[in-house]
Amino acid sequence: MELGSIPLTTLSGETTTFGALAGGKVALVVNVASRCGLAPQYEQLEQLQKIYGERGFTVIGVPSNQFLQELSSSEKISEYCSTTWGVTFPMLERTRVNGKRAHPLYQALTTIPDAEGTAGRVTWNFEKFLISPEGDVARFRPRTVPDAPEVIEQLESWLPAAA
Repeated sequence: MELGSIPLTTLSGETTTFGALAGGKVALVVNVASRCGLAPQYEQLEQLQKIYGERGFTVIGVPSNQFLQELSSSEKISEYCSTTWGVTFPMLERTRVNGKRAHPLYQALTTIPDAEGTAGRVTWNFEKFLISPEGDVARFRPRTVPDAPEVIEQLESWLPAAA
């Protein structure tokens, strides 16, 4: 899947593309929400960033208020993520992940089926799309934790071998 040229805006307002932000790394794109009961997954996402970042991996957090659980401004989201969870991975501006006005990144990603063969709309906050540098995509539903064996197995298969 060709995602590289899709335009993105970071939480700090910088305009970039998916390709530039992912930088040739394996990327885990996750729609996040600060007031969601699944928000503790931020801790696991940050751990993955720390463990695998040096090997060519990045998490990309995508705040979304489509399920009415995200804070109202980029500043509040940024403060919450850094002070509560110590987030160091890139974050995008608040983004629509479903519907006619869904961001082009999510228009593309939601065509990918999960392990059960189901594609379509994002079902809840913290849905995960693991994307290889070649554009292969594995989809994991919200209740699959970021460090679940199936996520780690797929991530490891797309990363260069550890030194």
